[in-house]
Amino acid sequence: MAKTVYLLEDDKSICDLVTCSLELADIEAKSFGTVRDFMTALDEKLPDVCLLDVMLPDGNGFDVLTRIKSVFPNVVCIMLSAMGRENDKVKGLNLGADDYISKPFGVLELTARVNAAFRRLGRSDVLAAGNVEIDENKMTAKVNGQPVVLSNMELRLLAYLIRNAGTVITRDKLLTTIWGYDQGETRTVDIHVARLRKLGVEGIETVFGAGYRFKK
Repeated sequence: MAKTVYLLEDDKSICDLVTCSLELADIEAKSFGTVRDFMTALDEKLPDVCLLDVMLPDGNGFDVLTRIKSVFPNVVCIMLSAMGRENDKVKGLNLGADDYISKPFGVLELTARVNAAFRRLGRSDVLAAGNVEIDENKMTAKVNGQPVVLSNMELRLLAYLIRNAGTVITRDKLLTTIWGYDQGETRTVDIHVARLRKLGVEGIETVFGAGYRFKK
């Protein structure tokens, strides 16, 4: 299976250098200059490793890190930043970053750290609750032991509810975390929950006037 890396970086020269180095190491690499483009690509396909700049024209890499880790904590996130002070590194690591590389950096070292991340990913991580199993590395799901086809958003929503089992999560919170909307049509959440239930997923409770909860 191809190894994939997404790079979020607004400096084109760095993007070209990093993607070229990774591709020479037989790693599929795609670069994005804005948070918006990066998140759109993330919704379509989940990479194995994310390389995240901090200072971006339309956002902050720390915020992107938080959004990724809240839904898919097994995706490796490596921060790339000129903010190399100890406090900045501690902040990134405390938010869930798997590594922090200060600029300027050597592409050989970066490639070596990415390859080390792939070695750590060489195992299957299965999230299981009720009658559901989700392999977050393979982006696959089973209901009652049988494979089911879920969209990326459905899988992210289900994984997030399972990971927070027992906690009532509002529709607005789900929209912000899963879809990245600060505000929007909460009916979107209802439609996706209805689809999951139709596929046989058990355990998603509607808490009227509040939101949804996955039974512990």
